[in-house]
Amino acid sequence: MKNLTKSALFISFVCTSPLALSAPDDSKTEALQKLEQQCNALKDSNILNTSIKSVKWFAGGNLPPDEQASFTGASNSNIEAAPHCVVNGEIEKRIGADGKEYAIGFQLRLPSNWNNKFLFQGGGGLDGFIAPAIGSIPAHGSTATPALMRGYAVVSMDSGHTGARDPSFAKDQQARLNFAYASTGKVTTVAKQLIEQMYKEQPKHSYFMGCSNGGREAMHAAMRYPLEFDGVVAGNPGFRLSYAAVGEAWDNQQFMKYAPTNEQGEKIVANSLTQEDLDIVSKAVLKRCDAKDGLADGVINAWEACDFKPEMVEKEIGKDKVALLNAVFGGAKNSRGENVYASWPYDAGINSKGWRAWKIGDSQTAVPNGRNFTMGVESLTNYFMMPISPDFDPMQFDFDKDTQKVAQIAGMNDADETELTTFQARGGKMIIFEGVSDPVFSAHDLRDWYNKLNQDMKDANQFARVFMVPGMTHCGGGPTLENFDPLTALEQWTDENKAPDFILAKAGEEFPNKEKEMPLCPYPQVATYKGGDKNKASSFECR
Repeated sequence: MKNLTKSALFISFVCTSPLALSAPDDSKTEALQKLEQQCNALKDSNILNTSIKSVKWFAGGNLPPDEQASFTGASNSNIEAAPHCVVNGEIEKRIGADGKEYAIGFQLRLPSNWNNKFLFQGGGGLDGFIAPAIGSIPAHGSTATPALMRGYAVVSMDSGHTGARDPSFAKDQQARLNFAYASTGKVTTVAKQLIEQMYKEQPKHSYFMGCSNGGREAMHAAMRYPLEFDGVVAGNPGFRLSYAAVGEAWDNQQFMKYAPTNEQGEKIVANSLTQEDLDIVSKAVLKRCDAKDGLADGVINAWEACDFKPEMVEKEIGKDKVALLNAVFGGAKNSRGENVYASWPYDAGINSKGWRAWKIGDSQTAVPNGRNFTMGVESLTNYFMMPISPDFDPMQFDFDKDTQKVAQIAGMNDADETELTTFQARGGKMIIFEGVSDPVFSAHDLRDWYNKLNQDMKDANQFARVFMVPGMTHCGGGPTLENFDPLTALEQWTDENKAPDFILAKAGEEFPNKEKEMPLCPYPQVATYKGGDKNKASSFECR
C-alpha cells in the first residue's frame, strides 16, 4: 500500500466558487440577489409531466437533522448551510391501477456556491418519503462534510409513492417500476433541466450516493443509467433486496423455532439469543479471529479468515443456541441444502444494538419488534412475491417452491448485473462499502457479486472497488470505525484519476478506543498491522 500521507487522507471541506466568496461584499450581495431571482423564476419552469410545487430561497443557517436518517444512514447532526434554492416538485402525477394518486415527489437544493457538480441522494427502506436533499455521507458516524455544503446541487425523491413503510403501492405496475429503478432516470432528467435553468449550464460531474435501498439505487444508477452518472457511492447496498427478503423469512422462522416461552406460553423471539449470549459469542469471535490481521485490537480485518464455530461456545450458551446460530449464519436453504440467500460472516458486531434491532428486537411480548419482522414480513408478502399475497404467512414460507415467487420482482428490482461496459468506457467509478456485521444484507452476498464482476469484466477493480468495514452493522453502528468519507475518495478518482488504495476510517460511537484509526482496504486486500502505534492508520498496510 502507498504511504499514508496527508494528501491521501480524507479531508472534509466546502467547495467554494469565485461568485460566492472571492468577490467584494457589494458584488457578493448582488450575485446572491441575482441567484435568488433565478431561483424564484424556477416556479414558472415548464418541464414535461412535471409540476413545481414550491420554490424557496434559503438565506443560510442551520438545517435540522434528517428525520429519515434511520432509513438513509445519514448522520443526525445539525448542519450549517450556505444560501441556496429549495425546489419541491412532482413528476408524472396520475391515478394508479388501484385508484390511488401517484407522483414522483422530489426535492432539489441548488447552492449559491455551486461547484458544477450534481449529486442524487438515495433513499432507504421502501422509500415513500422525501428526505432533505443535503447529501450527507450515508454512514451514521461519518463527520465528513455533506455534499450540499461542498457546493453540490443535490436532489432526493420518494421514488414514486408515499408512505415509508407502506408496500401497498405494489398493486400498481408503474409504481413498482418507479420504485425498482425508473424514478431515478426521470428525476435525474428533471433535476438537470432545473440545474441548467438556475446556473445556465449543465453539471460537469454527476454522482449518486446512498445506503441500504439507497445503495441499491446507486448501483442501479450505474447499471441502468450509465450515460447519466460519472460515479456512485453505494453503502450497505440491498442490491439483491428480493432474495434478502427471503433470507429474512428464513431467519424469522429460525428465531421463532428456538424462542423460549414465557409463563403464558407465548414465544418471545427477543430471548432466543439474550444479550449475554451475544456478548459471549462476540468475545469468542474476537478471541479466535481478531489477531489474524497481525494485531488484537477489537477489529477483525481478516474477516474471511475467521474460522469461528458456535460449537466453541456450546458450554456457555447451550446446544439449542448453537443450532440456532448455525441455522441463521448458514443462510436460507432449500431442502437440498442449497443456499437461496447467502450465508453470513461471524464478526464482533453480533452483540451490538444495531444487530439486535434488525434480527430479533427487544420485545418481551408475543409480538416481535425486530425490523426483520416489522418491515420484512409485509415487504415480502406485499411487494417481493408475485402474485401479491397479503394473507400469506411468512412463517409457512417454503424455501423450495415459494422462493421462485420472488424471481419476477427480482428481475427488475435487484441491482446485481455484471455488464457495465458503457459505464466503464465512459470513465465511471463505483465505490461500495459494506458492514461485515450488517444484519440485513450479507457481506458474503456482496463479496460473491464482486467476485463475479471481476470474472465477467476485464480490470473491474479499475472502476469498481468494495470496502468492507469490520464490526459495522447497517449503514453505521456497531463496534467499528465508521467515520469515513467515500465521497471525497470518489471525487479524487473521477476528477484526478487517483484510485482509492484505501479510505481512512476513525472510531465510531460504539468503538471503545476513540483514538483508533485505520485504513479501509479495497477487497480482497486486508488492513494488516506492520508495526508502530496501533492507533495510527500508518501502522497498517493493505495486503
